[in-house]
Amino acid sequence: MIWHTVPVLVQRLFPKRLWSKSAEEKTVYLTFDDGPVPGVTDYVLEELAKRDQKATFFIVGDNVARYPSLAQEIVSAGHKLGNHTFNHMNGWKTEKTIYLDNVELCDKVLGDVLGIKTKLFRPPYGLIKSSQAVEVSRFHQLVMWDMLSGDYDRNLKSEVVLKKSVQYTKPGTIAVFHDQIKTKELLPKILPQYLDFIQDMGWKADVL
Repeated sequence: MIWHTVPVLVQRLFPKRLWSKSAEEKTVYLTFDDGPVPGVTDYVLEELAKRDQKATFFIVGDNVARYPSLAQEIVSAGHKLGNHTFNHMNGWKTEKTIYLDNVELCDKVLGDVLGIKTKLFRPPYGLIKSSQAVEVSRFHQLVMWDMLSGDYDRNLKSEVVLKKSVQYTKPGTIAVFHDQIKTKELLPKILPQYLDFIQDMGWKADVL
């Protein structure tokens, strides 16, 4: 089961994590996790460019090391990068020191390959132990979401993903999509319409 939106009670349990932003500016904060991945990330960049929309990409360090030119394309297009660990680690299943080293390794790759230092971090799967979060928060803002598209779930039909994504998007929403292999077939069926929806509502899509 996918929670397409996060209950307010859950958000209040972790007030230091960023779940959404102010609705006053009529802005939706698009985010894409797990890239860069050839054939997917470049498609996302093309769709965003068509509409002059911006997004934040929470990248996996290992993918940046593999596809540095694609990672550079994200930056050159005016988008923002965030840390998503080096190996897409599940914090709940990883010992604290190993997890923190993996976060640091992703930061190092961003610096060495792209010359970038990011203050944004999103835990893969949204799962991170409190002890890990305390340490990561010393140097990063933990970014969560209030709209999860579910685009990675191959059991969901594209119409459902699009409907739920639109239903739970409002000004100030931090929306999550994924530029990874699992979403390669589904994204073309939902992303253009979702981006058009934001535009048709008169809202802006921007970086965090």
